[in-house]
Amino acid sequence: MTNPPPTDWTATSPPVDDAAIAVNLTGITKRFGDVTAVNDIDLQIADGEFFAMLGPSGCGKTTTLRMIAGLEFPTEGSLQIFGVEVGTQPPNKRPVNTVFQNYALFPHLTVRDNVSFGLRMQGTNKREAARRADELIELVQLSGMEKRKPAQLSGGQQQRVALARALVNEPQVLLLDEPLGALDLKLRQEMQTELKSLQRDLGVSFVFVTHDQEEALTMSDRIAVMHEGNLLQVGRAEDLYERPESRFVADFIGQTNLIDATVADADMIVLTNGTKVKAPNPHPAGTSVAMSLRPESIEIGRPGTVPTEYEPTSLPGVVKSVTYLGHALVYDVGVDWIDLEVRTENVPAEQRFTVGDDVAIWWDRHADWVVPNE
Repeated sequence: MTNPPPTDWTATSPPVDDAAIAVNLTGITKRFGDVTAVNDIDLQIADGEFFAMLGPSGCGKTTTLRMIAGLEFPTEGSLQIFGVEVGTQPPNKRPVNTVFQNYALFPHLTVRDNVSFGLRMQGTNKREAARRADELIELVQLSGMEKRKPAQLSGGQQQRVALARALVNEPQVLLLDEPLGALDLKLRQEMQTELKSLQRDLGVSFVFVTHDQEEALTMSDRIAVMHEGNLLQVGRAEDLYERPESRFVADFIGQTNLIDATVADADMIVLTNGTKVKAPNPHPAGTSVAMSLRPESIEIGRPGTVPTEYEPTSLPGVVKSVTYLGHALVYDVGVDWIDLEVRTENVPAEQRFTVGDDVAIWWDRHADWVVPNE
């Protein structure tokens, strides 16, 4: 195995060494009758990379994963795994394994027998299969539970059994289709940490499908965002969050305020109310755009407290609602023509703003990002 890829790979800077590419999709399209589920996507996933495919239900991410697994065949395009064309090969001819959300464990088999099942089907003798199964059971921290049945395990433990079973055959690529979706929040967060640690220890490529932005941002080296069958952007978590390339990506990844504007010249935009704002990224003059401004990037204070250097990006407003999150406060601030979400760290009650308070908001001009209106 090669080492995980540099974390500065983005959609515009793909891996150049073919030997480092685990999965290579070129012009992949999948149609079901008249419906195009995946539309002409190009995608490279590196050897040793934790790669997430993110998007809402029906965006094409699971169909793409199923094509990599061999559970669906592409209508058009090339699909290679470590340089070998596998687009028409069945699942058992590919060096991959898949973990599904429902675990698909055999209820009548023990943990050990579930994990060793694939090895036994390949003809591995019972003793060797049990030995290798026990190694994986230890790896996923289930030692001592070898003789239990799935019904005797928690959801998180069943997920670990499914992982061990998928890894025992030593696949070169592990595919995970929303594997944490059935777990409660706390357990899901614990499994996110464990999955990333496991992937790092094994050095195997993980391709992880999810609709949960937090999962993708937490675990992945790179993320592909899909929408309506199209691949919109590929990059590191911070690329997608701080420098989205489209309105959809800006809105889908985390929370943001999208403020319609028009480009006046290369580095200046005019908001709907006429306010001129310097733009950190250029667009052609006259283009209809939206300024993406993350709630945590906005400062809030009493009228007259705006620092001089932030006056060009300051606006007066009125607090319309306050949401208490424990660690944070979220204000809905009405300004002139739009409501903006502002997120701050929690402060003592006497320092908080309340509904109806007159306030000023401002932001660093480098904190916003401009995306084209689609």
